[in-house]
Amino acid sequence: MGQIKVTKCPIEGLYIIEPAVHGDNRGYFMETYNQNDMHEAGLDMVFVQDNQSMSTKGVLRGLHFQKQYPQGKLVRAIKGRVFDVAVDLRSGSETYGKWYGVELTEENKKQFYISEGFAHGFLVLSDEAEFCYKVTDFYHPGDEGGLAWNDPEIGIEWPELEGNYDGTCEVGNYHLKDGTKLNLSDKDQKWLGLKDTFKF
Repeated sequence: MGQIKVTKCPIEGLYIIEPAVHGDNRGYFMETYNQNDMHEAGLDMVFVQDNQSMSTKGVLRGLHFQKQYPQGKLVRAIKGRVFDVAVDLRSGSETYGKWYGVELTEENKKQFYISEGFAHGFLVLSDEAEFCYKVTDFYHPGDEGGLAWNDPEIGIEWPELEGNYDGTCEVGNYHLKDGTKLNLSDKDQKWLGLKDTFKF
């Protein structure tokens, strides 16, 4: 029996991965990735790079993708709590423009695999979050694309987020329920909506 559980999400190409956790009075051990279990689930990706970021509460990163060198991503939170989202940008897909989100925390230890052809982003819900992700292709400067995080055509339901859509993806009056102001990079406040963005 494998040491991880792989579950298909409602959108083809997205998977939730739950590792087995073994603990005693010294702490715990878990496998974060098992090639055999992935293969049994029909996943044969090869990762070429590992990345890690730290973000504070209210930070929203995304929605990002690479156009000519699309990346599959295996993501998880090793500290804190984030809401992680993927949006289907595959033009031939029955679920084009649909989104799926999952809460990733250091407690639930869930991982989210996002195949090539999706936009990806996450919102930090804890005071701090450390986020790790493996990718199937290298970062290519100049190849990055993006999608407006609040495009009403997609309708992502970001948890704990309040504010009114003003026709742009700028921060505006958006904030978390506790008053923490939404925090986006300059570039993430300039992406276009689904009808005007890149399609795979």
